Amino acid sequence: MASKPVRAALIAAAWMAACAVQARADDYPIRPITLVVPFAPGGSTTIMARIVADKMAATLGQQVVVDNRGGAGGTIGARQVARSAPDGYTLLLGYTGTLAIAPTVYRDPGFDVRKDFVAVGRIGTAPSVLVVHPSFPARTIAELIALAKERPGKIDFASAGVGTLGHVSAELFAHRAGIKLNHIPYKGTGPGLNDVLGGHVPVMVAPLPVVLGNVQGGKLRALGVTAANRSKLLPDVPTIAESGLPGYEAALRYGLVAPAGTPRPIVERLNRELRSALGSDDVIKRLDHEGADPLPSTPEEYAADLDREETQWSAIVKAAGAGAR
Repeated sequence: MASKPVRAALIAAAWMAACAVQARADDYPIRPITLVVPFAPGGSTTIMARIVADKMAATLGQQVVVDNRGGAGGTIGARQVARSAPDGYTLLLGYTGTLAIAPTVYRDPGFDVRKDFVAVGRIGTAPSVLVVHPSFPARTIAELIALAKERPGKIDFASAGVGTLGHVSAELFAHRAGIKLNHIPYKGTGPGLNDVLGGHVPVMVAPLPVVLGNVQGGKLRALGVTAANRSKLLPDVPTIAESGLPGYEAALRYGLVAPAGTPRPIVERLNRELRSALGSDDVIKRLDHEGADPLPSTPEEYAADLDREETQWSAIVKAAGAGAR
């Protein structure tokens, strides 16, 4: 057992450490915050990041800089954030593909969602849409399935990268439909979508916020929505489930996470400002314009979501044959 002087010294050290953490939290933030988006610009993750970054910067009193670091299905950017100082100045735009799917798709993504991150809070949810170039002959999900059965493995589809929700959603679609599609991965939704718009790749499952304008403008044809219900922004586009694949559903969820060890007072401050942002009329309107719904939460609620999503998507990835590489 430690002597009284030693115990007193340990107690004093612990008290000073706690005071130091509290002081950092009280002063936080004193410099700009980096919000890492683990994909190339042009995707839904960048859209979500900019919506919340703009609003949170105003209430935090410091700039929130959106930093795109694409590659390997979002795992490169996520890994860099996991290894960053846990001081609240480097955050990750969490997304279903990176935090719930990639850990199963990649043998060693370089991070453990449950151990290397602390949840800050959810941002929102949005469906994806299976879109094709207007020159593609299929005009419905049924026609796409029939065409793919005639040309097994000959129809290409683009994605934001291996292990992203767009990749696994398409693999799940193919698995359920009993067809084979050829995957063409990119470093983000933006680059992949550019090739679909250019007619170089005919098919893509992409987030609604990214493809909405091109669908409405006739540059892309929407065949089906991945959510359980139709989107109010594309009411005439059926869900994939109602188009012959009952039970099919693949929704996107977005949130903020920080490196594990980030002081609780800083996490609470970030959560408070995020929830305030999501409750503001202008942010609600911006999300609605993108076809997304706000889903504010506590850190604990988002952590439970991440755990549940990782378990759920791990089973789906394995069933669809898109597992570890």
